[in-house]
Amino acid sequence: QVQLVESGGGLVQPGGSLRLSCAPSGSIFSIGVMGWYRQAPGNQRELVATIKYAGNTNYADSVKGRFTISRDNAKNTVYLQMNSLKPEDTAVYYCNAAIRPTVTTMGIFYWGQGTQVTVSS
Repeated sequence: QVQLVESGGGLVQPGGSLRLSCAPSGSIFSIGVMGWYRQAPGNQRELVATIKYAGNTNYADSVKGRFTISRDNAKNTVYLQMNSLKPEDTAVYYCNAAIRPTVTTMGIFYWGQGTQVTVSS
C-alpha cells in the first residue's frame, strides 16, 4: 500500500521559514503531478501549490512570492519552501500526488497524513 510521508512542519515565528518534504513510501511505477494543500480549523482544504513532472508550477494567490514548490524526480520527492510566514498560514498541510503504484494499475491521487504548521509569536 502506497503512503505519502510528510515532514518538516512545526512552530515558527511570523516572518520565519519552514521547509516541508513529502515522498511516497515503498516503490512505485510512476508519479505525476504533486502538490500541497492546507486546512485551517473551520475552513475547507485549499490549494497551496502544485508542480507537474516537467516543473510547471501553480500557486494560490495568498502564497505567491513567499512559497516555492519544487521536486526531485529522482527521489519522487516534493518540497514546499515557505518564507515570510504569517499567522494566517497556520494550518495542517497535506501532500497530494498522482501515483501509479505498478505498471498494471491506473494512477490515482494519494494524500499524506498532514503536518501541522503553526505561525505564532
